[in-house]
This record gives sequence, C-alpha cells and structure tokens, in this order.
Amino acid sequence: MDTKEKQSALQKSLSAALASRDKRWIRRRLPDPNTSSSSSPLIDFNSNDYISLSNSSKLRAHFLQRLSEAPDVLGSGGSRLLVNGRAHAALEARLSEFFRAETALLFNSGFDANVGFFSCIPQPGDVIVYDEYIHASVHDGIRASRVRDAQFSFSHNSLPDLRRLLCRLRDERAGLRTGGNSLFLSVESLYSMDGTFSPLREIVEMLEELFPLKNGYLVVDEAHSTGIYGPQGRGRVAQLGLEDRVLARLHTFGKALAATGAVILTTTLIRDYLLNYARSLIYTTSLSYANIIAADCSFDMLTDGTAQHLSNRLLELSSYFTQTLQPLLESQNIPPTLVRLPSHLQLASSSLDPPSPIIPVLTPHPRPLSTYLLALGMNARPITWPTVPKGKDRVRVCLHAGNTKEDVDRLVHGIIKWAEETIREREKEMNVGPRRLQRDALPGILESKL
Repeated sequence: MDTKEKQSALQKSLSAALASRDKRWIRRRLPDPNTSSSSSPLIDFNSNDYISLSNSSKLRAHFLQRLSEAPDVLGSGGSRLLVNGRAHAALEARLSEFFRAETALLFNSGFDANVGFFSCIPQPGDVIVYDEYIHASVHDGIRASRVRDAQFSFSHNSLPDLRRLLCRLRDERAGLRTGGNSLFLSVESLYSMDGTFSPLREIVEMLEELFPLKNGYLVVDEAHSTGIYGPQGRGRVAQLGLEDRVLARLHTFGKALAATGAVILTTTLIRDYLLNYARSLIYTTSLSYANIIAADCSFDMLTDGTAQHLSNRLLELSSYFTQTLQPLLESQNIPPTLVRLPSHLQLASSSLDPPSPIIPVLTPHPRPLSTYLLALGMNARPITWPTVPKGKDRVRVCLHAGNTKEDVDRLVHGIIKWAEETIREREKEMNVGPRRLQRDALPGILESKL
C-alpha cells in the first residue's frame, strides 16, 4: 500500500499556485523576525516607522504612565455598535478637532477603513475614478461596492489624463451632468511605493471646475503623510489648506505614529451611513482600550511639537540621500538600466514637492541588491510584481528620523559597491568594455542568483 498520502484537489490547486510564484520569484514569505526587532543590529531602511516614534523613550514612558492610570485597558468588549467605549468616543472627538473635520470615525486599520468606505458610500449609478497606483484596499472596497461597470483608473499623477477621463465621463453620463449621480475620485497624498505626491490642489480645482453642481468628490488616503507633513503632522490636505474641499480623509496610526488603527474624517451624514452599512466596521471587535490609549499618546507627540522636530530631521535625511546617491551614480558611470532613481527624484531640485522618506531604488535585480545590503548590516527590502507594475522592480528605501547621516552614507556606498561589483562580473562573463556594457543594458545578469 502506498504510504504517500494523495493530495486533494484543493491541495493540488494551492500548491500549484505557490509553485508558480516560486518559479517566477514572486512568492511572498514573512521576513526573519530578528530583522524587525528593535534590538536588531541591522540599520532599518525598511519599516514605515518614519519619525522613529516606536523607539521613543518619551512616548514609551508616556504610554506606560497613561496605561497605569486608565480605568479600562484590556479588550474593548465587542463591536462599536455593542460597546462604545468612552476612550474611543473621546479619541474621535479629539481627532475631529485636531484635523479640523466635521466628524471622525475609528476603524481597526487603514485597510478596513478604505474597504468600508468604498464598499458602501458610492451608490448605484455613481462613478469611481482612482489613480492607477492606489492602495490595494481601495481596489477591494471598489470590488465590493454597488458601482458596476463604472470604475476607471487614470495614469499615475497625470493631470492631463485625469482631465480627459473626467471630461469623457461627464459627457457620456447624463447623471454626472445633472447632479443625479456622483463621482468619487480616490488618491493617496503620498504614494507608498514610489514616494510621489498627489497634485491635490490641482485635482480639487479640476473637480470643482468640471462638476460645478458639487457632485464630484475627492477622497484622500493620508496613511503615509500622517505625522510628517502639514501643521502638527496633520497631513498634506491640511498643509495645502484643503480640509473643506475634500469629502473624506483617511489617517492611519500604524506608520509614523507607532500605534494601531485608523480614522476617517468626513461629514456627519457619511459617518452615520458608515455606522449602518460599513461591514468592516460593524462586524468586527473594535480596537482595544490599550490600542486607543497608544494612539492618543502618539497624538500627544504631534501636539507638543515632538513629531515636528523629528519630521524636520527625517526630511533633511531624505534630501541628503537623493542628493548624495544621484551624483555618485552618474560619476561612477553606473548604467541606469542597472540602478537608478526615478525621474521625479533625478529632477528633485526643480520640484515644488517636499522631500519624501520613501525612495525607490529602481533595479531589475532587487533581490540580489537587498541581499547584498543585508550582508552589510542594512535592511532594505526588495519589491517586485505584483506589488508594483512589471518592469518597475525596486529596493524600497524608507528613511527614519532615527537614522544618521553615517547610516545614509553607508547605504549609498553599499548600493554603488554592489553596482560596481555587478558590472565587473558582467564584464568578466562577456569580456567586453564598460561602454559596450552600458549599451547592452545588462540583460539577464544574475538571474540564477535571484
């Protein structure tokens, strides 16, 4: 009798899908937990802890003190519709005032918030438009919505493409012209993989121009700008003074704020509707009291100026990194087909946008570069399709206020050294000179080492 257990149809299907990802080098796995610990010897160029609050002794002491004084700490008791904790309600009141919004509604995560909003707020007959690089949670919310065959993307941050699309939709759909239907436009203020900024002011003005009946609505995901930009870290919408011209803003607590959870800032009517129809809010246990206290303490760091000092430091390092790496790539004759910064960072000196802590180092070989940096004591993760479009592989560098200039120098020189060693290996294999090498665009190099 064959002792080898026969695989079921389900096991075969799942195994085949994972094997396919293995073959294409896109299978996801959890990283070594030792690389993510605060006690790790690795320099962190990976996490979203932008202003290093997770390592703040001030915040830690403040949080522990608040915990010791809190009447409620463990659990939350259930869904918000069953148990509306005083701490939860107080934080929402604080955030609506802090962000200068009509009202606020807490969610367990930014993912839950986006899914909840887009799955229920757009009504049948409405239209949803989104930037092609919008977060996966928005896509999931749209798929679950009642908006059918009316979901359209535009080229990333392209105002001309957006205008063409909006004009076409307005001309084709009488409901958009008469105000009988609504159009929702979804963008991120700071995009998580490319570190690019949405042209928020121009988008707001375009919506107001093309939809004078005020049925064109902007929804802004501020997940990666919270705590870094704007007065007291209130985000890009506040930085540009657009609070009253945006329908909804999403701010998350799990990145720069070193906590957990998210909040949607919107109108009282939409908040009430979400409480009645947003399944990702209704059918889940709410954040624990300890989570709420942690988030509240993080906002104390924003209001007392601690975060502003840290974000200034962070943005200085961001500028230093790009201004150091780009000249070296050019002076060392590193082919842009091997390593390059994206065009918006190569032209950073002429940009009106502020620096970004998210810097994609584009390369067709992100895993070898990431592995090389890891061996040098630096943690910067490779990002490939399907997280980013095909042909846009990169090592995603995230800088932090807790990094030093020496850390950044070490990263820059590690990238340059890897590129130079890769070029020498290629020259040895092909027995050609540097000029020929640059023309050949290093096809196929190191594929066996991926």
